[in-house]
Amino acid sequence: MKNRLSLKVFLLLFAIGYLPFTVSGCGYTTRSMITNKYRTIYVAPFVNKVNITNEVDTGSKYRIYRPMIESDITDYVINKYLFDGNLRPAEDTSADLILKGEVMDFRKDPLRYDDSDNVKEYRINLVVNISLWDRQENKLLWQENNFTGDTTYFAAGPQTKSEDAAVVDALNDLSRRIVERTVEQW
Repeated sequence: MKNRLSLKVFLLLFAIGYLPFTVSGCGYTTRSMITNKYRTIYVAPFVNKVNITNEVDTGSKYRIYRPMIESDITDYVINKYLFDGNLRPAEDTSADLILKGEVMDFRKDPLRYDDSDNVKEYRINLVVNISLWDRQENKLLWQENNFTGDTTYFAAGPQTKSEDAAVVDALNDLSRRIVERTVEQW
């Protein structure tokens, strides 16, 4: 009898002390922070603005050119919107939003060297300028310059990864960041 009474008292105190917190929740949601006004998005093909005609200096000696990187970025961003599900990719004439982008830089910087001064680890950066437009009102909602997706990879050792695999990782990182930037509250 005494055990039952203490169990009831414990449950009552637990309910009084913790139930309000469980009912109120913590405020986390998986829904998008954008208004219900926007349901579709058109991703305009990214334009390659990487200037490969500049002279090489210390600041730009790791700038490289990767053919068709602008098409890859466009495809990855569209696929990430499909995966995310908050905005549905659509044709430019029927979309609520238009995402425009320019590829400004593609860099491959050495991060770590071995004892023989051979590069052991690299960082790849994909740098873009992006802007989001309301198509109906032809109004700029936001713009981000030097928006970057990156990854690091080892060129030697037990964790070796190919440059192509690292570029895919950088494309995934960039597209994830673009989609997150689009669906967060402006």
